[in-house]
Amino acid sequence: MVKDALHEAEDRMKGAQRALEESLTTVRTGRASPTLVEKLMVDYYDTPTPLMQLATISAPEPRLLTIKPFDATSLKTIEKAIQASELGLNPSNDGKIIRLVIPPLNEERRKELTKVVHHRVEEARVAVRNVRRDVHNDLREFEKEKIISEDELKRGEEDLQKLTDKYIEHVEALGKKKEEEIKQI
Repeated sequence: MVKDALHEAEDRMKGAQRALEESLTTVRTGRASPTLVEKLMVDYYDTPTPLMQLATISAPEPRLLTIKPFDATSLKTIEKAIQASELGLNPSNDGKIIRLVIPPLNEERRKELTKVVHHRVEEARVAVRNVRRDVHNDLREFEKEKIISEDELKRGEEDLQKLTDKYIEHVEALGKKKEEEIKQI
């Protein structure tokens, strides 16, 4: 019972960590990366569609992204979606390909992005703690219903805390790594 609960907790904590990793890939650094725009939603024939399903996205240079739509008629809608996004990038197109020049980050923008990273890391920390709370309540319930002993409850609580500490550490490391990327000039 305790092992199952801890296994479930670890799966859910891994999920929170993966969600943070995916979320942080969309935060712009000074370097061009296709992950920056691939999940950007584009209104394609009145259906919100991720950009990666509509075009080939590549980074031929460290500060340039090229977006080649599979359907040339979607060029304008992709361009509008990029302009409307919070990326702060100005697309230019030649009728076939959209080019996104990634300007170096200024100090003010770096601070804003660092705040965004802090906020997302805190959300992940809260998610990990919520998993701990839920599983801890389950363990207490098991003990209350005499499914597990008091000793098993104590060991389970200790293991759960170790697991929580481990994932909080992972989440914070991801945040620090992203901050370093933002600070690089």
